[in-house]
Amino acid sequence: MKRIGTFLLAGLAGFGLAGAAQAQNVTVYTAGPANLIDSLASGFKDETGITVDVFQATTGKVMARLEAEAGNPVADILISASWDTATDFAAQGKLLDYNSANAANVPDFLKGPGYVAQGISALAIAWNPNSGTPRPADWSDLTDEAYRDLVTMPDPSQSGSAYELVAALTTQNDLGWTLFDALAANDMIVPGANAQALNPVLQGAKGVVFGAVDYISLGQAAKGETIEVIFPASGTVIAPRPMMILKSSKNQDAAKKFIDYVLSDKGQAMVAATYLMPARSDVAADRALISDLKILSVDPASDRAATLARFNKIFGIE
Repeated sequence: MKRIGTFLLAGLAGFGLAGAAQAQNVTVYTAGPANLIDSLASGFKDETGITVDVFQATTGKVMARLEAEAGNPVADILISASWDTATDFAAQGKLLDYNSANAANVPDFLKGPGYVAQGISALAIAWNPNSGTPRPADWSDLTDEAYRDLVTMPDPSQSGSAYELVAALTTQNDLGWTLFDALAANDMIVPGANAQALNPVLQGAKGVVFGAVDYISLGQAAKGETIEVIFPASGTVIAPRPMMILKSSKNQDAAKKFIDYVLSDKGQAMVAATYLMPARSDVAADRALISDLKILSVDPASDRAATLARFNKIFGIE
């Protein structure tokens, strides 16, 4: 569901002041989480006096809006849930090549020409301890009889991070496909996007999510839900969330200040408060960080269409 929010400058009096304030607006298009962009926009306005206009929606809806507005661009900054968006836009020359001084402690693999990570999520096993199943330690555990018909997984054709996990597990060798064959034989279901996979486990109808988005599950646990996030011993994938200033931006100075703010101590603390990993390696968070995880890589030459077709065939997805 999309949400449009505007954080307005207070105390404007008269047309002249309103006109001056207009020059201090910045428009951010972002793919959630909603409470994070609300906090960042409010904190940025308090610190700089610059209004942040927000369009928040799913990645697909954000990209569709950008395409629809291509003839008359509105967005100054894009925050995506897909790293590929940043690399694709950079290759097409759509990004302003800005390197924030606050990105000094962002690892090199989390930034590039014109883009930098806001924060990072990882995929994990989300297990309901009340499910009557043993606590799993690795992906392959979920092929055991104890988990028959109790495992869900986000659909990789609807979840970019789930696709990354499938690609990482299968493009190196055929061991990953053997795993998915075994999971299908054990009646794992693929009901839809991330929420459709997690909700049955929260409700107790299923026991485990294979490939849950960690910060969502960690947030549910913090609210008192019976869910535990487990990072598999054999490794997992991370999903950096890139920020970028569009070259078409009419408010580039304000946009640069917003990127600086997100990468500041205050901004990164807000990122950590949503259970995302901060992009900066020197910022602490109450969760596992990249250094605590075994990270699997995705072959950049992997064939997305072929990978999805084989996955869909295994699980009978039309």
